[in-house]
Amino acid sequence: MPRKPTPDARERILETATRLFNQQGVHAVGMQQIIDECSCGKNLLYSQFASKDELVVAYLRRCSGDWEHIVADAKAAADGPEGQLVELVREVGVRVNVPGTRGCPLRNTFAEFPEREHPAHQVSLDHFVRVRTQLRELARSTPAAEPDRLADRVMFIIDGLYTNGPIFGEEGMKTAVAFAEDVVRSETAG
Repeated sequence: MPRKPTPDARERILETATRLFNQQGVHAVGMQQIIDECSCGKNLLYSQFASKDELVVAYLRRCSGDWEHIVADAKAAADGPEGQLVELVREVGVRVNVPGTRGCPLRNTFAEFPEREHPAHQVSLDHFVRVRTQLRELARSTPAAEPDRLADRVMFIIDGLYTNGPIFGEEGMKTAVAFAEDVVRSETAG
């Protein structure tokens, strides 16, 4: 009689896949490696995720959900939309300044899957569109004459931080935050 998967089986598999995908990249990790590292059987893995694509989509959705934690932390740490835009940069800096971080998992996966019809590409693209929309909504609450331009500039700072933060560490984070402060101040000056 086959064993019933425990309620945490899906989570355990997703945790293992997340760690491996973050460390090595999605294409570099095979399903057998996930099975071996997770100590689960092939049948269990495929009962939870019918394909690698399905597992990758779940991974990307989890990573995308982390952005909501960044937004919540930034809003809790700063008063007003101007401070919150800067705090978003700081929050990203804290997260990328962890040993072993390889930048933004969604950006990395977007680059690994350039085919527009691939589900991983689409989930990543949807995430970036949503982030840009959120930044623009926040920037529209500032006195900026061109709030969409302000939001896009902050997004480019965040993108640069995801790319260079793991390389330049604390110094890179401080530089990105100072740059964000300058951009927000310049864009919101009357």
